[in-house]
Amino acid sequence: MIQPSSSPSSAAALPAEASDAVQAALGAEHAAVWVYGLVSAFLPAGLDAPVAAGMAAHRARRDATERFLAAAGSTPRPAEPAYLPPDPVTDQASALALLVTAEADTTVAWRAVLERTDSAELRAAALEALTTAAVRAARWRKAAGQSPVTPALPGQP
Repeated sequence: MIQPSSSPSSAAALPAEASDAVQAALGAEHAAVWVYGLVSAFLPAGLDAPVAAGMAAHRARRDATERFLAAAGSTPRPAEPAYLPPDPVTDQASALALLVTAEADTTVAWRAVLERTDSAELRAAALEALTTAAVRAARWRKAAGQSPVTPALPGQP
């Protein structure tokens, strides 16, 4: 279904509630890609590889989600021209905090997809997206020295 490494060949039309949730998850992926681009200017070279990996993962998930929506007969919503972080990004600490926020936001968005579809295939894809974002969030929390490294229920708003 929405696997970053593949594109669905066909998909049934989604019920409105599920389609809206997938569109919101796509929006979270767009925002995460933007965030990774922003924070790269504030992080040391030692974090270049995980930043590049995170950006690549969100781009792949974004692209796969766009293909899925198009195959389901929906027009994927485009990215915003820019996003407003909850706090200014001015140094390494604020950049890491924004990465945690972006990953947490994607877990919340993909959990909403889980809650709004009965499709086993879509649920599996949403669970994978939630899980991988939660793992990245835990890594960024650890890098930022935050504790606990992960919430008890990732994706819970």
